[in-house]
Order: sequence, then structure tokens, then C-alpha cells
Amino acid sequence: MLELFAERGGDPGRAGKRQALDPLLWRVARDGEPSWPGGELGQGRPGWHIECTVIAQRYLPAPFTVQGGGSDLIFPHHEMGAGHAYSLAEVPLARHYAHAGMVGLDGEKMSKSKGNLVLVSKLRAEGEDPAAIRLAILAHHYRSDWSWTAEGFEAAKDRLAAWRSAFATAPAGSAPGLIAEMRSALATDLNAPAALEAVDRWAASADPAAAAGSEHDQALVSDALDALLGVVL
Repeated sequence: MLELFAERGGDPGRAGKRQALDPLLWRVARDGEPSWPGGELGQGRPGWHIECTVIAQRYLPAPFTVQGGGSDLIFPHHEMGAGHAYSLAEVPLARHYAHAGMVGLDGEKMSKSKGNLVLVSKLRAEGEDPAAIRLAILAHHYRSDWSWTAEGFEAAKDRLAAWRSAFATAPAGSAPGLIAEMRSALATDLNAPAALEAVDRWAASADPAAAAGSEHDQALVSDALDALLGVVL
């Protein structure tokens, strides 16, 4: 806990604490850091966790529905914020929590501070298909840690090409079953990889030698992929 606390902004060695894992309620001013008058607390600024908690309690319902963020916020930030909220109002801060896995590049977590980012805007400027970018991301469950790789992106492009090829010869009556599978997968903790696999099976069932597909099924599949996955065929 001490290692994570130090890594994620807990500042365990800060002077004035009774215990290293205590959250900072007021950060006493240090040279080079922003600060303002704090009355009897002296010059400084609020701690990270209490600041977010009080802002949420001021502007959101108590409790609000979902608090989200990266998995690195589970401890200490969200745990401390939840504790502060209950201490202040005896009401939970949020009803549900959803934490996304960390995305890596070349064996390291992507972060602004490191500058090791793969930007969607840059990929689009290079002419990459937005649908392929989205498929590369959706291939991983939102709670799982994963790394962006050139190989994974190429696999997403191949998947998109297979879907578009199958779309041209969509089998009659195939859309309702596919849509039901996609909805079931996404209703199970947003299991996007399972939803993609359902589309893969549907695409594999299409006959590439068919002269044309069912226009009705094409319309249903197109609408479903756009609405449920944000992928435009």
C-alpha cells in the first residue's frame, strides 16, 4: 500500500502526518507549488482527494450514479474520496465504480507525463480508418490492462475488412441473432471483445460467392454496429 500510495500521489512522507497512509486534507505551501491563504491552516491548497470529493458533493446528487477512471485511481484516490464523502455527509459518494485498465506502449503505461502517446487524432491525420482504430480498442475488455501494438492494429484492419466483405453478402435472417448476441455480450460488464467475436462468427457465415446479400439484414446489421459499437461499415 505504501508503494502504491507514493506512486499515485499519496505523499506518504509529507511532514505533519500522524500516519504515512493518511490522506492530505491541506497541503502546506511548498516553493514552486500553487497555494493560497487557508486561514488558520496557513498558506497551501486542498489535498487531491478531499478537493474532488467536496466538488462532487457541491455539484452532483448524493450519491451520484457512477464514478469512473483508470484502474490506478482505485487506490488511493477513489477509496480516499469515498471515505471523505461518508465522513462528511454519511452518504456514499457514488453508487457504482467503473475502472478502465491501463493502456501501454512498448512495455510502459501510456501517460501525458512520459509523452509516450498514440493519439487518435494523429492516426486519423495519417489516413487511418476510424472504424479500425475503434476495433483495435474494443478488442480488449475495458477493465483489462493492454498494450497498443502495430500487430494489434493490423489485426483490427483485417477484421474490419472481413466484416465489410461479409456485409455485401449478408445472409437473409442472420441479423436478429447477431444483434441478440451483441446485446447480451455488452450487457455482461460491457464485454466488447465477446461482441466482436459474435460479429466475426456472423461474418464467417456469409457466402462470399453469393450475388448479393439481404438488404433488410444489411440495414439491421449496419444500424446495430453503429449504435452498439460505434463502427460504421
